[in-house]
Amino acid sequence: MAAQVVADLAGRGYLDDAAFARQWVEARAARGYGPARLRAELRARGVARSLIDAALPAVTPEGELARARAVARRRLPALGRGDPVRVAVRLRDFLLRRGYSAAVVARVLRESTGHSVED
Repeated sequence: MAAQVVADLAGRGYLDDAAFARQWVEARAARGYGPARLRAELRARGVARSLIDAALPAVTPEGELARARAVARRRLPALGRGDPVRVAVRLRDFLLRRGYSAAVVARVLRESTGHSVED
């Protein structure tokens, strides 16, 4: 019975993992999440790797950099005005948790804080 219901829903287009993955990437990227985080979230939701790989090209490198810059601009005031190296470390950690690549994070740190933070 359940298999028939699932087959019926899939036949009507209600169960479409590819469309879900595309929508997820679009919506979450718009909220400031990077490709690594998006990939992990989709994997956690059981989306096939091939569908994730097909959905992620919507997050272009230029778009990723622009979103990371915007996230950093919004986050910097909340990090305080203390030690500039500590602020840079906290911003780095925040951007990495959001799923941005190390190269993008390093560039945004140099532009935003003037510091380059090594692990």
